Amino acid sequence: MNYRTLGRTGLTVSEIGLGSEYFAKQTVEAGVALVNAATGAGVNYFDLFNPEPHVRDVFGIAMQGRRGEFIMQAHLCSAWIDGQYKRTRDMDQVKAAFTDLMTRLKTDYIDVGMVHYVDEQKDFDQVFGGPVIEFAKEQKAAGHIRHIGMSTHNPRVAIQAVKSGLIDVIMFSINPAYDILPPNEDINVMFDKASYETVLANIDPERQELYSLCESQGVAITVMKPYGGGSLLSAEASPFGAAMSVAQCLHYCLTRPGVATVLAGAVNKEELMEAVAYCDASDAEKDYAKLLSSCPAHPFTDKCMYCGHCAPCTAGIDIASVNKFADLCQAQRMVPETVREHYNVLSVKASACVKCGQCETRCPFGVKIVEHMQKAVDIFGE
Repeated sequence: MNYRTLGRTGLTVSEIGLGSEYFAKQTVEAGVALVNAATGAGVNYFDLFNPEPHVRDVFGIAMQGRRGEFIMQAHLCSAWIDGQYKRTRDMDQVKAAFTDLMTRLKTDYIDVGMVHYVDEQKDFDQVFGGPVIEFAKEQKAAGHIRHIGMSTHNPRVAIQAVKSGLIDVIMFSINPAYDILPPNEDINVMFDKASYETVLANIDPERQELYSLCESQGVAITVMKPYGGGSLLSAEASPFGAAMSVAQCLHYCLTRPGVATVLAGAVNKEELMEAVAYCDASDAEKDYAKLLSSCPAHPFTDKCMYCGHCAPCTAGIDIASVNKFADLCQAQRMVPETVREHYNVLSVKASACVKCGQCETRCPFGVKIVEHMQKAVDIFGE
């Protein structure tokens, strides 16, 4: 297993985490076995949005006597009311659900208290201008929540959350299909094939801004829906008309700026192990470049996807890293000091480009790399 730092929290997390979407359909015994298989494979980051009592019991049992092996991202405002899941902003329900969460987990703290599912502007205003965020801050002050997070599918809302300064972790839906769509308050557009009937190309600028902002501010992104609800794994269901592999989907997510871990959904141990196998996959197995550069409906062109196909550079420039740092600055229309520091650490700067163009002949996305190196020089001064 490979590990990354969860942004400014300083926590060390597994690149592959485990989501809990499918736990509701399993017995407690099967759920505990799946969690144990995950920890045995090196997974230490888990998302628990489920309010179902038996799902919470799974993690409480699995963590017994080894709480320190788990970094738990558990959700506020997700409640079990009259035998059904409910997203709620009613504070009596929020507080009761949080008490139930802590009791069933048999712990006195959760690592990331995730404000659950904020997609609409009206909802964001209510949450961040009302008692929900105050409750989260109170629990953090009391030590019951170590860090505050928020889950959303809307980059516009996510950007506001990051800029609030209150959020350390954003749970966000990332995959190549969702990345080409503009922001929308309705999550259903992501699953609707009609959303992809017009030709869309490259990453939506607000999504790029979110990734760049998170990277520069130290706000970690934990990824949900890396497979697009499974549609990207099927040629028939994918908007690209070609199937991606699990490794390709995970690699795409993990090459986005700001991403710390991808929460893979798994119905059973076999699906979990397929995701964990990413860590030992070859570069060829993880490579998504050919598929995304050649899809007829939604081509990615003249946009660096950080895939590394341009290497090796004649002058020794790490082209993908230079482009990533430059993109971070362009998305925010400024040069964050953290990004400048990362650029300064590079042993060879963009100014070393000899304009031979060899990299451009290898780029599957038609990126005008020589021009991009000059843009980087203009941004960073060398």
